[in-house]
Amino acid sequence: MPLVTSTEMFRKAYDGGYAIGAFNVNNMEIVQAITEACREEKAPVILQVSKGARAYANHTYLVKLVEAAVLECPEIPVVLHLDHGPDFETCKSCIDGGFTSVMIDASSKPFAENIEITKRVVEYAHDHGVVVEAELGTLAGIEDEVVVAEGHASYTRPEEVEEFVAKTGCDSLAIAIGTSHGAYKFKPGTKPQLRFDVLEEVSRRLPGFPIVLHGSSSVPQNYVEMINTYGGAMPGAIGVPEEQLRRAAELSVCKINIDSDLRLAMTGTIREFMATHPDKFDPREYLKPARANIKEMVRHKLIHVLGCAGKA
Repeated sequence: MPLVTSTEMFRKAYDGGYAIGAFNVNNMEIVQAITEACREEKAPVILQVSKGARAYANHTYLVKLVEAAVLECPEIPVVLHLDHGPDFETCKSCIDGGFTSVMIDASSKPFAENIEITKRVVEYAHDHGVVVEAELGTLAGIEDEVVVAEGHASYTRPEEVEEFVAKTGCDSLAIAIGTSHGAYKFKPGTKPQLRFDVLEEVSRRLPGFPIVLHGSSSVPQNYVEMINTYGGAMPGAIGVPEEQLRRAAELSVCKINIDSDLRLAMTGTIREFMATHPDKFDPREYLKPARANIKEMVRHKLIHVLGCAGKA
């Protein structure tokens, strides 16, 4: 099965009350772990690449890794998606370079400028058979080169979504309802709570339209503890409760982005291995268990959070 767009995935997810996992990839082990878990659980998947990942691993290497995964896992539909495309030029490069989906993130711009930039990307993408995700509202936190201070975050304004979608022609919309990028999503001692009232009002205004949640890692405390035990320093790392993500997936959210959880699993596993095997130096020996732990984490997400296991 060749790379696909997310159009059919999202239609089935919306009707079925589940979400597709959009997992960020940076190297071979992460690609393998995600796709092997999806193959075994018969789940569709979105493999997404950020601007930072392209700078780190090179566009061509990442595309070829994903193409190799498609060959190894022909039973599952796979989308190759640009995460947080900062401008038209980056989106165009990915469209021309084999991606089947791109996100243009002009959410930091004034409303009219966001529409103008997004519409330009949509027109070019649709001419090339590629779908487009856009964003309204701004998430706090840090992810690669996306940095938004907490005081500058803003919830999506439901009264703007109909005009935005109509004027841009985007295929899905990322909204801000209280998630945030990175591993420090909420202050210690607070009760994490997403704004389901905003999500429900957006859904009412855009019936049948796929909604996206960014910054949706749950920050598993076992890996935070593992990192801290073996030399790391991540006090107060807190994520989005999984039961809230499951509820969002049962509504209109068709795509849930997960990145930090993969990084935590990999880093925690490698830290533990290095500390308990000081004589080892072969990268394959510590990357193998790291890959295995990412795979099990993805499997858990597919079944218990996203609800998309068995939907391929």
